[in-house]
Amino acid sequence: MYTPHTDRYEAMPYRRTGRSGLKLPALSLGLWHNFGPDRPVDTQRQILRRAFDLGVTHFDLANNYGPPPGAAESALGDALRADFAPYRDELVISTKAGYLMWPGPYGEWGSRKYLLSSLDQSLSRMGLEYVDIFYSHRPDPETPLEETMGALHSAVLQGKALYVGVSNYSPEQTREAARILGELGTPLLIHQPRYSMLDRRPEEEGLLDTLDELQVGSIAYSPLEQGLLTSRYLDGIPEGSRAASDSPFLSADKVTEELVGQLRELNEVAESRGQSLAQMALAWVLRGGRVTSALIGASSPRQLEDSVAATGALDFSAEELCRIDGIIGAAGR
Repeated sequence: MYTPHTDRYEAMPYRRTGRSGLKLPALSLGLWHNFGPDRPVDTQRQILRRAFDLGVTHFDLANNYGPPPGAAESALGDALRADFAPYRDELVISTKAGYLMWPGPYGEWGSRKYLLSSLDQSLSRMGLEYVDIFYSHRPDPETPLEETMGALHSAVLQGKALYVGVSNYSPEQTREAARILGELGTPLLIHQPRYSMLDRRPEEEGLLDTLDELQVGSIAYSPLEQGLLTSRYLDGIPEGSRAASDSPFLSADKVTEELVGQLRELNEVAESRGQSLAQMALAWVLRGGRVTSALIGASSPRQLEDSVAATGALDFSAEELCRIDGIIGAAGR
């Protein structure tokens, strides 16, 4: 029988999400990879247990996470029943719908039929009556935004979600989504964009400014750029890495000699801070408090522990930020 650590809330910082009453841990656990039938069940359970012991109270999923699609939600459902049933009210569980989940015209995008059907399936896989946050995973160019946001609103009215969010929406789309939801009476809680030292589009395109203005929270995914912002690529592409595989998320041609040189320079900055490159990359995303939480993945409890240690040094000097900007600027981002 799993018994969580009694001191699990002592070290993890928690940040208020926008203007809501909900606080999220500075680091949240994403179940995008490493949770499916191709991974040992014991390892998955150990990661989830260790996360909770370290104060990571937010588990983030989507309907298509796996592989195969749905596998991550099923894996979490098994863990919830086995380990976390007594602690459901201490957890924030989120899921999303938007990408391809089943064949035919109703299996993806943003229609009311797809979103609400997908949420029912997600709840069934996880064995839950509700999720804490339900996201529109991507904007639908053909479905009126009023319909997509109306479906999120309905999920709240039906008691199947407590809050709603969007992911991969532009600043303009986010502003309009917030307006529609506000008029319906279900505020937009949070936006989940891709954001890292190497991908600063949320800054450059004005998304972070928009979220500040709307008082909407944010949670960054891929803060380590699919592993690029770790020590794995400091000497090129190692065997067994994501870039060495046929992964659609990181191809070998992205790992250029120029990039490797820049990663080494960033690693020098991290070492001067007493951090690993991965820890500094997470701290950088969380600097200044503009981002509510950063999503981390983990293939082992030790990797998770290393990431969580980043919360011990979230402040940067002006000199450090300038140096990082100089290195990244040289990358021609």
